[in-house]
Amino acid sequence: MRVSDEIEIFLSPSINEFDVADWDACARAPQTGRAQDPFTTHRFIKALEESGSVGGQTGWMPRYIGARSNGTLIAVAPSYLKSHSQGEYVFDFAWADAYENAGGHYYPKLQIAVPFTPVSGRRLLVRDGYTEIGQAALIEGAVSIAERHGLSSVHATFCSNDEAQSGKNMGLLARTGQQFHWTNRDYPDFDAFLSDLSSRKRKNIRKERETAQSFGGEIVRLTGDQIQPHHWDAFWTFYQDTGGRKWGTPYLTRAFFDRLHEAMRDDVLLVFAMRGDTPVAGALNFIGTQTLFGRYWGCTEHHPCLHFELCYYQAIDYAIEHGLARVEAGAQGEHKLARGYMPSTTHSVHWIADTGFRNAVSDFLDAERRAVDREVEILTAYGPFKNSQKESDHD
Repeated sequence: MRVSDEIEIFLSPSINEFDVADWDACARAPQTGRAQDPFTTHRFIKALEESGSVGGQTGWMPRYIGARSNGTLIAVAPSYLKSHSQGEYVFDFAWADAYENAGGHYYPKLQIAVPFTPVSGRRLLVRDGYTEIGQAALIEGAVSIAERHGLSSVHATFCSNDEAQSGKNMGLLARTGQQFHWTNRDYPDFDAFLSDLSSRKRKNIRKERETAQSFGGEIVRLTGDQIQPHHWDAFWTFYQDTGGRKWGTPYLTRAFFDRLHEAMRDDVLLVFAMRGDTPVAGALNFIGTQTLFGRYWGCTEHHPCLHFELCYYQAIDYAIEHGLARVEAGAQGEHKLARGYMPSTTHSVHWIADTGFRNAVSDFLDAERRAVDREVEILTAYGPFKNSQKESDHD
């Protein structure tokens, strides 16, 4: 399919049909020459696909979109034909119900996203030098594919602000959400971060860390070759416990973690609470060029404040030590606010085929954006950082 005389759009059912170097040339950010996070790299998407976490009967059918110009791959998008709305974290269950109740068929839909990963980042992956034309080609191509195959909608979720603006300029509906992210203000150490907080919050965090670290063992961080296969055995137990409680059935397969070990352990930070040689709790993080991304946590022993220590405070420690600008701690969780993670706006864009339904969704999104903006404003005001006019630096 051609969206212009110069650009050819195509679909592929497998990441293996893309050359690794070509895909990752699109995934790399022009400013750094590297992918800002691991989640859109060829190796991560391949791990999802080859482990059976997507494809088959999962409801996530790979349909990767590519754009070529004069034989050169200039843009790609990780996209999936979806038969449900699970594992997306920008939820449209109410839209699906309304459309189905009106006699329409909401599924299948086309989802441009990283499966099971509520992480902000680029979703329209464009080779350096082709940003404007590449983004436009992917958006036009996705809409054309949906129209040709009678799909109800196209969704690009957790995309960058720039991509959301490009989509909006091309007539897509913009949606905002809210997460909690920690920002590094060039702190030399954790105590410097604490000095920015109100006295009460500072004391609470110190108490939580002391409580957590007295669980009766040792807290360790592992990355790269420090991670051994048996560590994944332990983490799979943690993941199954948490996934079973949250989703009923964990999204990722055991084989996915084996693929991580084989191809991505340099991208991974595991934080374990160890009792002797046995991990009793753990958190999985992914390391980006500027951000540490907290993803999963679990435990076989419950200890007060250990979750806060492994997931939030150890992540902050690591980010400070390695000069990372941010920590993203995943979806939901207003409890993160008291621990220095502040509200941050997330973005997505949507195309709806049916005109009447599109207008209804547009009205809903207008009201939702105002509500999100107000929520961010209120939560920011309740943040833990001290007001210099009201509180001194002294405990």
